[in-house]
Amino acid sequence: MKLAMNVCFSLLHVLAGIFLTAQGGFAQTPSAKAQIVFLTLNARAVSILHLRKGYVTSVRLPEEISSVVLGDPSAFKAEHSEAEPQLVFFKPITGKAAETNALITTRTGHEVSLSLISDSRGTEPVDYVLEYLVARSVLIGSDAPGFVIAETKGLNQPAEPGESESKLVENNLQRLLREQQAQDRHWQGKDLKLSVGKSFYSRSEMTVAFSVRNSSSEAIELLPPQVQLTRQAKKKSPVVKAEQIPVKFFRLTSTNLQPGARADGVLVFERPSFKESQERLFLQIAHAEQVDRPTLAAIAFVPQTKGDSR
Repeated sequence: MKLAMNVCFSLLHVLAGIFLTAQGGFAQTPSAKAQIVFLTLNARAVSILHLRKGYVTSVRLPEEISSVVLGDPSAFKAEHSEAEPQLVFFKPITGKAAETNALITTRTGHEVSLSLISDSRGTEPVDYVLEYLVARSVLIGSDAPGFVIAETKGLNQPAEPGESESKLVENNLQRLLREQQAQDRHWQGKDLKLSVGKSFYSRSEMTVAFSVRNSSSEAIELLPPQVQLTRQAKKKSPVVKAEQIPVKFFRLTSTNLQPGARADGVLVFERPSFKESQERLFLQIAHAEQVDRPTLAAIAFVPQTKGDSR
């Protein structure tokens, strides 16, 4: 009997140890904060991809992928299938903090450089999706409606002690988006209405808040916002030439709008250092069924104040 009781006590100790170990393991792997990132394809830039063990990240390119090369295949895994020629999947295969680079080559010869960072502490957001966009030039008829330049405002609030620059940028974007959502806007356009809100300019980058409203009787799917620098081709010409400005980042509260619904967003783009007197900067929004009929709203080239918080 005594031997049986000792065996029972030993078994309980083992089970308790296993339970406590499992609890500790769960506590060390909190749920990841997900984020979806959109970037303009740029062969001269290196994109940072935040990963975590137990999660897979997809990278979508606008062209078919021909090869994927990893710097450290012992710490990361890359998967590419011909069934999804524009997608490549990355995931870490170690629970330790790791970092390496990856190079993606498309069938047309473009190269995309990535810096893969695996977070072992679980403090950084995880990039669930990274989608690359391509800037495209468009021609716009001269019968486009008039535009109103919205108020601009600098977000040059100082950082709190110990606050990182990336966190400060994120806070500025969130604050700008909240302000945009809380205000009634001056709308441009007919069925697809667009309004440009506050903006700030810092370190050659411009951040702009905007809103979109579906005033049609049907549901629509929004395309990624674009920025363009327009100028008259010739005197009295019916065509306006538009130079596409790469959008580095954007965020929208929704891309699918029911009739009467509204979406708010922010975008960041590299503002040209100068322009001609006849050139104007515009935000362009279109939906999937009428890509040739976008709605435009002017962006003030020089905000009232510059933001030094970024």
